[in-house]
Amino acid sequence: QVQLVESGGGLVQAGGSLRLSCAASGRTFSSYGMGWFRQAPGKEREFVAGISAVGFSTYYAESVKVRFTISRDNVKNMVYLQMNSLKPEDTAVYYCAASKLRLVVRTTTPDLVSWGQGTQVTVSS
Repeated sequence: QVQLVESGGGLVQAGGSLRLSCAASGRTFSSYGMGWFRQAPGKEREFVAGISAVGFSTYYAESVKVRFTISRDNVKNMVYLQMNSLKPEDTAVYYCAASKLRLVVRTTTPDLVSWGQGTQVTVSS
């Protein structure tokens, strides 16, 4: 299975931007659909954005649509989440996850076989 490591989190003011990165190990990275999820204190983990294995299809939660962009580089084994116009309610630990399916990730499912350790994003008002 692919192993994932997130980076790029930090503290940013409302309205600012951050780009999260997820580095994947393994030679079969291009066969996994990938997703970003987040978990705020006291809340359940929620889906943020997903991308298909070859990157042609993406899907976003309504709360981040237009503001966030997911992308991937299958040569570098990387997935990115560009976050613009950040709001305090975006504060959470962000996780990337790999799906054993090549389809775009749209939600939390048993097909998600690998998770990273998470990176903290804090948006101050």
